[in-house]
Amino acid sequence: MARVVSVFLPTLPTDRIRRADPSLNPDTPLVVIARRGSKRWVVAADRAALKLGLRVGMPAAKAQAMVQGLTMIDADPAADLATLERLTLWALSQYSPVVAMDSPDGIVMDTEGADHLQGGEDLMLSGLVNRFRARGLAARAAIADTWGAAHALARSMDRETVIIPRGETAKAVNRLPLSSLRLPAEIVGSLRTLGFATVGNLAATPRAPLTLRFGSEVGRRLDQMFGWLSEPIDPIRPADLVEVQKSFAEPIGAAETIEKYVRRLVRQLCLGLEKRGLGVRRADLIVYRVDNTIQSLRAGTARPVRDIAWLTKLFRDRIEKIEPGFGIEKLSLAAIIAEPLVEVQSASCLIEEQATDVTPLIDVLGNRGGQRIFRVAPVASDVPERSVQRIAPTAEDIGATWPLHWPRPSRLLPNPETIEVIALLPDHPPVSFTWRGKRRRVKRADGPERIFGEWWQRSSEWVAVRDYFVVEDDAGERFWIFRSGDGVDADTGSRKWFLHGVFA
Repeated sequence: MARVVSVFLPTLPTDRIRRADPSLNPDTPLVVIARRGSKRWVVAADRAALKLGLRVGMPAAKAQAMVQGLTMIDADPAADLATLERLTLWALSQYSPVVAMDSPDGIVMDTEGADHLQGGEDLMLSGLVNRFRARGLAARAAIADTWGAAHALARSMDRETVIIPRGETAKAVNRLPLSSLRLPAEIVGSLRTLGFATVGNLAATPRAPLTLRFGSEVGRRLDQMFGWLSEPIDPIRPADLVEVQKSFAEPIGAAETIEKYVRRLVRQLCLGLEKRGLGVRRADLIVYRVDNTIQSLRAGTARPVRDIAWLTKLFRDRIEKIEPGFGIEKLSLAAIIAEPLVEVQSASCLIEEQATDVTPLIDVLGNRGGQRIFRVAPVASDVPERSVQRIAPTAEDIGATWPLHWPRPSRLLPNPETIEVIALLPDHPPVSFTWRGKRRRVKRADGPERIFGEWWQRSSEWVAVRDYFVVEDDAGERFWIFRSGDGVDADTGSRKWFLHGVFA
C-alpha cells in the first residue's frame, strides 16, 4: 500500500510576490487580483488580508473599500506555476523519487519506502513544513494511503501536519466536506442542493442515480479517495535529467530478472553520465507495474560516482523490497542529482600508502538513514556547545583545531542538565551531586577551568562565567560539571550547577 504526501501551499501567489520584492511591508495586507474584461476579483490573499475579512472570489472594489491601504497586485499564473515547478523539483531531490505538481497550489509525492531517510513520517512532515516556512512559504501537509485522501486532508484541516495511520483512510475522510473531492464547483453545488453535506453521506448513496445525473466523475473521485481505484503519480523530471528506461513486452517479476535489468540500466546510466563528465549522487529506480501502480527505490552516494558494480550493489541490496504483483512492465533509472566527476590517479599499492576510503561504508549506512550520517568538526569557540558542529561525512577540513589544553568529554549533552550539589564556594569542587535522581559521591576532582562568555555573540554574556570541573564518583564514572557564575558576584551567573558531559 502506498503512502502519499500532499503539500498544500494556501498563499503561494502572495508568498511568491513577497519573496520577489522584500521591500513590501510585511504588516500591510496583500491581495492578488485577476481581470476579465472590466471585472476584477481577488484570487489570492495573504494571512493579514484574511484576518481583516477579505476572501478569495470577492470583487476587488469591495476588498479595496474594506481595507484602507490594501496592496493589490495583478495575478501572474505563469510565475506561480514556475515557482510551483521549482519547489516540486526541490522536493524530488530531497524527499522521494515520485513527486509531481498538484496544480495550482500543491505538491504530491509517494513516500513509501523513503520516509525512513527523514526519520519517519512525523519528522518528515514537520521538517518539510518547517523548511517551507524558512523560505517564507506557508504550507500544510498530510499523509494518507491515497492521493485523494491526502489532498483533501491537507486542504480541510487547520493543523500544519496530519498523519492518517495505514488502513484508516475511510474513517478519516467520512466527515470531510464535498468540496474536498476535487469535483467541479457546479457538481458540488448540485450535490449540496440534493442534501449531501459530507463525503461519508455521498459514499453511502447508491452509485447508479449519481452516475445517471452527474456522470462517472463523482464515482471515480470517491473510488480514488477510498483507494478502490488506483491514481498513479506521474513523477516530474528536470529538462536535463540523465535517465534510462526499459519496457518489457512480457511482464517480469523474478528477483534475478529484475537484478539483471537493473545492472543493464546502471551501465547505460553510467555511459550517459560519462558523456557529460558527471557522476551520480542520487539515483532513483522507478518500477511500473501492470496494475497501474508505481514503486521506487532511491540510492545515494557520499561522492559523485560512475562505478557500475557499486551502484548495482546499492540497488541489489534493496531489490527484495520490490513487490512485482502481477508483473513489472517498465523500469526507469534516473540520476536525480549529478555532479562533475574528475578522474584522479589512484595510488600504487606497491610504492605508496593509500588512505582507507570509507565512502562505501557511508553509502551503505546513508541509504538506511541518511540523516544519521555526519562528522563532528571543531569550531573556534571556548563555549563548549558552540565549539563543535556537524558537517557532511566527506566534507573537507574547515581549518579549526580541537582544543588540547583541557580534556573534553566524549559525550556532550544537547543541553546542560541541572544537578543538586554540595560544595564550598567559591572555588572548591563538589563533595557530592545528584543527577537524574541518583546521588553520587565525588572521589576525585580536577578544576576549575574558567570559561568566559562571548560578549560579541550576545550582550547578556558580557560578564558571564562558568567554572568547569572534571569529577569522578566512587563507581569510577567521570563527569564534566560546571557552576554558573564565579561563586562571588551574582552578575556573573546564577550559582546553579549543571552536568554538561560524560567521559568514556
